[in-house]
Amino acid sequence: MTRWTRPLCRALAALAGSLLLSTAAHAAGPMVKTQAPGYYRMMVGDFEVTALFDGVIDVQPTKLLTNTTPAQVNKLMARSFQKEPLPLSVNAYLINTGSKLVMVDAGTGSLGGPTLGGLAAHLKAAGYQPEQVDEIYITHLHFDHVGGLMQDGKIAFPNAVVRADRRDAEFWLSQANADKAQGEAKVFIQHAITSLKPYVDAQRFKPFDGNTDLVPGVKAVASHGHTAGHTIYLVESKGQKLVLWGDLMHVAAVQFPQPQVTIAFDSDSKAAAVQRKKAFAEAAKQGHVVGAAHLPFPGLGRLRTEGKGYGFVPVDYLPVK
Repeated sequence: MTRWTRPLCRALAALAGSLLLSTAAHAAGPMVKTQAPGYYRMMVGDFEVTALFDGVIDVQPTKLLTNTTPAQVNKLMARSFQKEPLPLSVNAYLINTGSKLVMVDAGTGSLGGPTLGGLAAHLKAAGYQPEQVDEIYITHLHFDHVGGLMQDGKIAFPNAVVRADRRDAEFWLSQANADKAQGEAKVFIQHAITSLKPYVDAQRFKPFDGNTDLVPGVKAVASHGHTAGHTIYLVESKGQKLVLWGDLMHVAAVQFPQPQVTIAFDSDSKAAAVQRKKAFAEAAKQGHVVGAAHLPFPGLGRLRTEGKGYGFVPVDYLPVK
């Protein structure tokens, strides 16, 4: 090594050492531990549909699911690499028809725990403001679908008209029912009253009766069973169809292969099972996209028949065209 090359080698070695130290320092940086904003966008014909993530709620399917056994539930969950407690998504859907901005369900607001209540922030992250929402269609009046109607004791969507089936309104908005109810049922009814009363007082709650055309391209379809007025919503534009199921089903790993499985929250479990089987069969036959409140976010996909049950094929993550 000559007297000219020796300093060059020392300089290169020093540079290599500094690069190694720099890499090590970056690798030791703190973990971020935050998720991307909870929205997913797709088109249905000319309509822009945005799925909104409210959060997750931990449930125990072996205790909640009925018309089955804990052993069978655990077996089916294990096939999907799941176990208890199961984090169940809470989803809502925003539909921009071009002339109306419609939201289906409103999340939990402050009525859930720390893993819930994200809908308002994710609505804004998706490029919309609460005051832009024209109408809100509620699948049923359980707290995880209506809690987000209020924020800090005030109406969260100041320009929106809220709509739901009159059968749900008559039961869940009855103070008499709240007074005579016990335990969890009493809490559920009181949550519904608290969430809807300001809209009722402002004359911006307008119940409908069964199958009803709401705005062009969006229709309410009666699917009574989970609650007395449970409703699914059909969104259709240019021959493309999206059906929003609400709580027609809850635990995908169990109820897709075994649609007869029901849940303790059903007001009429037999009727709920009939509605689920009907919706599953229609979706598999027609091939349209479905969305559900408790499918893993964004809760959108298609069904195909698999033996005596069904398989769920989630939508791809694609650019919006």
